Amino acid sequence: MKKEELIHLHLLLAQLKKYCEEHGLECSFEKYNELGISPFQVHRSKEEHKRAVLVLGTELASLAMRDNLIRG
Repeated sequence: MKKEELIHLHLLLAQLKKYCEEHGLECSFEKYNELGISPFQVHRSKEEHKRAVLVLGTELASLAMRDNLIRG
């Protein structure tokens, strides 16, 4: 995946994160926040954005799985 594509994916996942936070969904993005990177920091390395995408994607997937188990 090209760096531009990775940054675009990072931006989309960050928008999902923002949606979850704005709608009061019980979610913790602690690991992502600890990375200290946003999709707007295009000067950061491809590896940093890749790590952010993996961490954020994992946290969002955990939220979806937990929500699915609760709602059944």
